[in-house]
Amino acid sequence: MVLLVFLFIAVPILELYVIIKIGGLIGVLPTLALLLAVSLLGAMLLRHQGRGAWRSFNEAIAERRFPGREVADGLLITIGGALLLTPGFITDAVGLLLLLPPTRAVARRLLRTYVGHRFVVVGVGGTHQRPGAADPRRDYGSARPPYDFDATAEEIGEDDRHLSG
Repeated sequence: MVLLVFLFIAVPILELYVIIKIGGLIGVLPTLALLLAVSLLGAMLLRHQGRGAWRSFNEAIAERRFPGREVADGLLITIGGALLLTPGFITDAVGLLLLLPPTRAVARRLLRTYVGHRFVVVGVGGTHQRPGAADPRRDYGSARPPYDFDATAEEIGEDDRHLSG
């Protein structure tokens, strides 16, 4: 709750303070031109980095591997682009840090640490059980083989030739 108050009240006040101070140093028109230039540069950088992240995401899907890093990069690039398009020097600095690959890697590591402490991540396809517990997938008293997980497969005899090709 305190973080939200800080984000929605304190950050705009700080942004206005910094804009006024920079405007007092270099003038109003150069300050506005600088804010516009940073926004345009941010839009171009967002487009370039966004395309790279999308390409990496598609490569991960094509390789049939989990695109966790690519999704995190896409999220950080989107946040960075939104911050660069928002007028203000503080948000521009944070947005630029999120769009540059070396600093985005640091932010991704911090995000992974934050999420890792807040959520339980469970992999798909495996069973989670206590060490030493009986395997629930195995029926030790039946004739059904242990690889028949969903009970939809049937064993066929050698005389059933209609399935062999």
